[in-house]
Amino acid sequence: MLGKNARGLFWMYRFLERAENTARLIETGQRIALTRAEASDDEWLSVLQTAGVDQGYAQKHEKIAKDSAIDWMLRDTDNPSSVLSTVKQARDNARLVRTALTPDVWEAVNGTWMQLREVLARKIGERDLPRTLGLVRERSALVRGATRGTMLRNDIYDFLRLGTFIERADNTGRILDVKYYVLLPSSVAVGSSLDNAQWETILRSVSARGGFRMVYGDQARPPEIVQFLVLDNRMPRSLRFCCSKIRSNLEFLAHDYGAESTSLDMARSLADEIDGKDVAMIFDAGLHQFIQETLSKLAALSRQIELDYRFYE
Repeated sequence: MLGKNARGLFWMYRFLERAENTARLIETGQRIALTRAEASDDEWLSVLQTAGVDQGYAQKHEKIAKDSAIDWMLRDTDNPSSVLSTVKQARDNARLVRTALTPDVWEAVNGTWMQLREVLARKIGERDLPRTLGLVRERSALVRGATRGTMLRNDIYDFLRLGTFIERADNTGRILDVKYYVLLPSSVAVGSSLDNAQWETILRSVSARGGFRMVYGDQARPPEIVQFLVLDNRMPRSLRFCCSKIRSNLEFLAHDYGAESTSLDMARSLADEIDGKDVAMIFDAGLHQFIQETLSKLAALSRQIELDYRFYE
């Protein structure tokens, strides 16, 4: 399973994960706005920056506005990373590799596209936004369930899992980085009830609030949250968990194909680096710097996977 078929599987699941993650990021922006004493549309620039879609937005819109920012991220077809665009790209890739998928997976992906295309055919009002974002998450979960329940554990499965976890790790890093863009109106708020409420918003944005409370209780403090979202190997959206899965799926591919790849070496190095960290080390070096370096390494790893497995041949 080399070449275009591998590329289709890899990117199909990256796009599905990105659609869900974009919905989560919109929800994060909404929740953060509710914790601010004074409402402002300016903070949406930082949400756009975190999603990596701010430049495209600026080319189409003269100023930052909440409604237009949400619409750009949710359903604007001029934005290749909008929910609507990424679900369409996922479905297009699924159609190209349909014979590699079980009927259950294909029907789940195709159904997701048809339902979201209908829902997102018109601008979503604020009253309907939570329900729409919830639908995106539900459809993503449906595809994951069909995948885990019906797909053979072979190289096809490994490529789709690689796409999932590279995209998920990238998203967790970006959502954590929102803290440095929009969460605190001033340094005075650090350690305050406002600061704590905003950190809890980060947990909610990656569906980690319940799991966090099981481990740490009700008090959401920055060190414990970073421990949970970066270093806890039980949390399925933590950087450590995702990087561990990337490494193991590349190891499965190396076993199947009888040769270790450069991307496997890179994945091992990244996973080992995160395994060797503790929270104090991350904060001492700077959380923002750590996240940016990790995102850069994930991007390089993704490019190397494409080279190693000849995605464009």
